Amino acid sequence: MEAPLADDTPRLPEEEPVFPPLLRGSAVPAGGDPLARAVAAAVAGVEAGTIFWSGDEAALEAAVVFAPECPLAQALAMVPAAATGLAEALGSLAPPEVGMTFAWPDGVLVNGALCGRLRAEASVRDPAAVPDWLVVAVTLQLAPLSDEPGRTPGITALAEEGCADITRRALLEAWARHMLVRVHDWLEDGPRGLSEAWWGRIEGRGGETPAPWARPRRDGAPAAGRPMGLDESLGLVLSSDEGVQVLPLAGMLDHPRPWPDPEALA
Repeated sequence: MEAPLADDTPRLPEEEPVFPPLLRGSAVPAGGDPLARAVAAAVAGVEAGTIFWSGDEAALEAAVVFAPECPLAQALAMVPAAATGLAEALGSLAPPEVGMTFAWPDGVLVNGALCGRLRAEASVRDPAAVPDWLVVAVTLQLAPLSDEPGRTPGITALAEEGCADITRRALLEAWARHMLVRVHDWLEDGPRGLSEAWWGRIEGRGGETPAPWARPRRDGAPAAGRPMGLDESLGLVLSSDEGVQVLPLAGMLDHPRPWPDPEALA
């Protein structure tokens, strides 16, 4: 009997995520910032669809590079595409009582408490200009930021919400799949479906007053008013005593939401 042929099929390391077609991954060592790495790679001409992901097991941190063919105001729809993809990814893995919503424009909430953030960077700032590249990043805390209960009020982690069994790899792979579906639908059908999905998860849309960490933000500070809906560029329409104003997604480019430093809480 002949000896069986050796299986020369390349094997991925156990920790290496598997991405769907059109996407590819690039690992960033723990402690590195996937957004910064993605921006540097985008400037150097990296292929669109590359996801830079952190090796830190305490959080999902990932950034994806886009090559838009439309003005920045419309291209920033990739922020809600990444956000709703993240919510749908968590929904596919978490118990049914776990829910994700968003504090406009960049706060990620799980069961009403801040659990992560969205960030974005682009080669331009003019909303009417077509960017050479756009990078959208997501952060979702998996492990508690502090060992001391109550040290981070209003901030949670998946492990504290009954999701301790969800791994970073599983969440990263699910996010990539769901995000890609949202991007595809936006390209094929326009912004309506994405707008409905995004609006359906915005805190305060029902007229209630959100907690301080869940209030809409403009230029890095809380904005007063009641969320009324989204405009054609998926900006938030906010009504207040001063009238109606629109908070564009572009505002998050220069005013990213700060995130607690775990070492500062030790």
